[in-house]
Amino acid sequence: MKLTKLFTEFFESEKAAGIILLFCTIISLILSNSAWQNQFIQFWNLNLGSHSISHWINDGLMTIFFLLIGLELEREIYIGELSTLKNASLPFFAALGGMLVPAFIFLSINFGLETQSGAGIPMATDIAFALGILSLLGRSVPSSLKVILTALAVIDDLGAILLIAFFYTKSIDFTSLIIAGVLFGFLLILNRFKVQNLLVYIITGIFMWYFMHKSGVHATITGVLLAFALPFGDGGEKSSSYKVQHYLHTPVAFVILPLFAIANTNITFSSNFQNIIFQANSVGIFFGLFLGKPIGIFLFSYVASKFKFCELPSDLRWKHIFGVGFLGGVGFTMAIFITLLAYDTESLVMQSKISILFASLLSGFVGYWWLRFSLTR
Repeated sequence: MKLTKLFTEFFESEKAAGIILLFCTIISLILSNSAWQNQFIQFWNLNLGSHSISHWINDGLMTIFFLLIGLELEREIYIGELSTLKNASLPFFAALGGMLVPAFIFLSINFGLETQSGAGIPMATDIAFALGILSLLGRSVPSSLKVILTALAVIDDLGAILLIAFFYTKSIDFTSLIIAGVLFGFLLILNRFKVQNLLVYIITGIFMWYFMHKSGVHATITGVLLAFALPFGDGGEKSSSYKVQHYLHTPVAFVILPLFAIANTNITFSSNFQNIIFQANSVGIFFGLFLGKPIGIFLFSYVASKFKFCELPSDLRWKHIFGVGFLGGVGFTMAIFITLLAYDTESLVMQSKISILFASLLSGFVGYWWLRFSLTR
């Protein structure tokens, strides 16, 4: 399968980001459990204007990350691997299973408890980490497997975006939401008339972000809306969409995601660690990611293929899809992001982060070795 230039660039940037994310996470964990623990944690809570530093990262810079995800999703739908029903079907069913089964496992353990709002946490996949682990396998990885994992993760992130929009919005200021909608409509009109001036889109996008944030709907949704408002044209190198996506790869991979990781993985391992990991919330997240993801991804893909809704690429076997399922269990960035929206209690946020960390590490480890042996053979 021939990979497009921009897809290759996206894959390369994401795998590099995965390695840097791992480094930043280790640094954050070390500082959070050192003599500088208080200073390190308090730093991210310092106010920068009207909001804390961590808030600007989570609501501001992550909007740019979602803009990149939106642009990649748009490209895949229009001219990429999701542009035909045949190619899109397998990743779609895989992503669907990878969201529904983990959520079911979590709710079966947490239904009726105050933690049931965390059902969206194990549904997410971290593109950077998952592709970073896959890249460690080198040339033995078929291009079709790279495409399936990338498409699966992008669809997965779209699911997370919809979750954020519909289930993690606590109160809505309809006036601000209408203004944001009008601004989005204005951008669509500019797109319709083929206006190529990126500055107009960016300035309008900033105002749209402000009113979206004020409305109560999570402001990062603005990034995805802006992505689909930018002129796509034929998708070539001269199109606005291509230019923005190309320019965003480096800052997202090497600045925004590492900042998010180091600001949000400040996990303190206390003496009651054993009690934390056996809480219903922790157990639901762990098994949702570690077992729910591979089971859901494999099962939905396999059943869909038996009913002729999709087909497995000729250079792959079902054991490869099961291995990709474990990589899907590396939730990390998106899982932590949803945790911060799902819970207000610091103790629940902390135990969720710990469970996400261990489930992601184990999923990545098992996924790597599973694929290493299955691809070699």
